[in-house]
Amino acid sequence: MSLVVYMASLLLAVAAVMLRRPRRTPRSPLSLATRATACIAAVCFFWSAPVTLAAVNHATGIPNVGAPLTYGSISALSCSLIILLIHWRGGPQERIRRMTRMAVAVYGTLIVAIVVLFSLADARTERLTDLDTYYANTPYMREMIALYLMGHLASTIVLSAVCLKWARDEVTGLLRLGLRLILAGLLLDALGFTLAKVTAVVARWLGYDLDFLSTTVAPPAAALGALIYSAGFVLPRLGSAAAVERQSLATYRALRPLWSAVKDLAATPVAEPAWWQPWWHLPSNRLYLLEANIRDALLQLTAHFDQRVGHAAYAAAVERGEERERARIAAEKAMIIDGLRRASGQGDGPADPPEKFRVTIDLVELAHAVHRLGEAAPDQVRAR
Repeated sequence: MSLVVYMASLLLAVAAVMLRRPRRTPRSPLSLATRATACIAAVCFFWSAPVTLAAVNHATGIPNVGAPLTYGSISALSCSLIILLIHWRGGPQERIRRMTRMAVAVYGTLIVAIVVLFSLADARTERLTDLDTYYANTPYMREMIALYLMGHLASTIVLSAVCLKWARDEVTGLLRLGLRLILAGLLLDALGFTLAKVTAVVARWLGYDLDFLSTTVAPPAAALGALIYSAGFVLPRLGSAAAVERQSLATYRALRPLWSAVKDLAATPVAEPAWWQPWWHLPSNRLYLLEANIRDALLQLTAHFDQRVGHAAYAAAVERGEERERARIAAEKAMIIDGLRRASGQGDGPADPPEKFRVTIDLVELAHAVHRLGEAAPDQVRAR
């Protein structure tokens, strides 16, 4: 059983690592909630493995001390799932914060109660796989077991009800698939884990022995259910991230001709971004570095820019009826194109560079302009 639980823990840990956002990307509460849920789920399954429980009990010298550790992590997972659902649903920030604080308060109290009840109980006989049923009638242990099962069942019911309501709404694509996976995972968790555990414990209360439901059925069902509903939460986010990476790759390819045009004209050689980056870097990371290199190269060419060309282009754009912002961009583009020609020795007369220059034009638009003028430009600035 430990192998199955460890595999679930490993897969969830890998999912948490894969959900890591680039450092430059602003932190998103939804992203943090998703990663936190995956991390807590991985820790939860790691602690619940019989091998880990035995090691913890031996290291601390306290029989069954792994039980409140496992039950507390299960309660923390239930809380994190509810918080993730709150952020996934969205809405006013004050409402999100209020509901998040409420969930933390409820499950925080539950975790404290689990620890207190275990400290009051007499559980000297170590049980690694059947603690729930073995101590089902032991004072304080009975209440501790009932509390964690009720907390987990409550979160499952809430999540299932909300996801079922959303599934009836007009949702499509990966969001619909994600909701279906969440519902399937929660159903497996509710029936295969919670209901099996509750049935086995209640059977002990009534004098019957259905321990196999708790020891054989529940653990693999919980692991599989967690993997399925975690995939449901993660899938829509991975889909949107994949769309961003596809767009980044397309933009990266569109900017390559512009990079080829400016890199050899800069006064100080600029490092080629594609050579030294590890192969596993995402297109968004490569695009970020390429854009930074292009902007650095353009700033090095400021001495070749002629503000008179920019003024003329601005006046012509305004005369054509362009808005002021578009006219300013047209002036910047004309000045850069003319500067590239001057840097390659094709300019007419000395340049009149601006005192201050900042690259604000969309680089893809500039790349298209350089490409269109490639036939007229000299070989050094021709789009290659």
